[in-house]
Amino acid sequence: MREKTDLMDNVVNLAKRRGFVFPGSEIYGGLANSWDYGPLGVELKNNIKKLWWKMFVQEREDVVGVDGAVIMNPRVWEASGHLKEFSDPLVECKKCHMRYRADQLGDKCENCGSKDFTQARQFNMMFKTNLGPVEHTPPIPPFKGGEREGVFLGGGVVYLRPETAQTMFTDFKQILETSRMKLPFGVAQIGRSFRNEITPGNFIFRTREFEIMEIEYFIHEKDWKKQFEHWLAEQKKWIKACGIDEKKVEYVEIPDGERAHYSKRTVDTEFRYPFGQKELYGLAYRTDFDLRNHEQASGKNLKYKDPVSSEEFLPHVIEPTWGVERTVLAVLLSAYEEVKGGRTTTTEAVKEEEIVLRLPKELAPVKIAVLPLSRKEELIKPSVKILHDLQQHWMCQYDETGSIGKRYRRQDEIGTPFCVTVDFDSLEDKKVTVRDRDTMKQDRIKIAELVDYFKDKYA
Repeated sequence: MREKTDLMDNVVNLAKRRGFVFPGSEIYGGLANSWDYGPLGVELKNNIKKLWWKMFVQEREDVVGVDGAVIMNPRVWEASGHLKEFSDPLVECKKCHMRYRADQLGDKCENCGSKDFTQARQFNMMFKTNLGPVEHTPPIPPFKGGEREGVFLGGGVVYLRPETAQTMFTDFKQILETSRMKLPFGVAQIGRSFRNEITPGNFIFRTREFEIMEIEYFIHEKDWKKQFEHWLAEQKKWIKACGIDEKKVEYVEIPDGERAHYSKRTVDTEFRYPFGQKELYGLAYRTDFDLRNHEQASGKNLKYKDPVSSEEFLPHVIEPTWGVERTVLAVLLSAYEEVKGGRTTTTEAVKEEEIVLRLPKELAPVKIAVLPLSRKEELIKPSVKILHDLQQHWMCQYDETGSIGKRYRRQDEIGTPFCVTVDFDSLEDKKVTVRDRDTMKQDRIKIAELVDYFKDKYA
């Protein structure tokens, strides 16, 4: 157990030390469970999102994208069931008043050890805020379906969205009309969501502000089982593509009574984190729950008309969901490796452990590091020229500080797949040494052919 805890501690330490993830607002003492993504962390997150968009939007003909507003008309959340159903059971320690989710509580309070708790009550996790200059909370004004009563201008309570899905449902008809898609088709979105979690924690695993990569895939009801299996297979492809350790992944069927209120079938992709096996991704069959409720609440016709059969019906929905932050954590835990005794290719004696972050090339924050062997001007000038040429195509880093062995190890720690070393022979033969992070192989490549060399590597 200690070894697993050490892994988590080591990854958290590396993340802060190398600029992946920082505690939020740290100069003011921080804010509980708030995290900022540093220079390397933002690149890793962006690369995860780029790869996801490429796999599930760019390379498919049946998925289009949207980017919805964080604050929506509050009637959306009333119709979707979130005002009534989006809650967790909350208990409070009677001695120290710490609050916990009842379904995740041990036999005693983690803070004071007391076993005396209040009765569980439901706690709605949506963040409230006020729209407009006056802060008051009148009830949501009545809406007569089908009648235009004017745009909701606020002056009352609104909510930060707890999920990205509802945009795809409320915009369904407009997306259908403007994209001219035919069933089955999907709508993809990457965006921030907000949940007032009772017990956030475990680094970036459970936070109150997070990003979701999500698809609502609209289908005919009769095809739901086939499409469900298709998207389960797609999630498995994603696991492989982003380098998550497949030996630590389990696919868990969620039984009746434990699924979300809108779901007829749910399979959670769970990962064995150092703190236990927990949800990584989700896949749900939402039936026609959302479109049906929004049609009834708004009075708008949200049905799909089949262009061949002229059949008119409310589509059903398969919803695969991926958390960005949980992907970051699973990727870091899967990629982290300590090599006892070191693995340097230089003559330096390395006795301590070396850290290698074996990130997939597509996700690595820095693709190529350029390292002049010496800080002499005759090497720095061509090294900077090589850096600028490569920067036109990839995120690169330049490092001239310390021995070449230490610089290799710094790049290994942040997961850089390739290092380009410019040495004194480069001035004569116009070649550089390219070192592969994983194989440790070193190739001598002509400077004029470097871009083509790396284009082949990153093809």
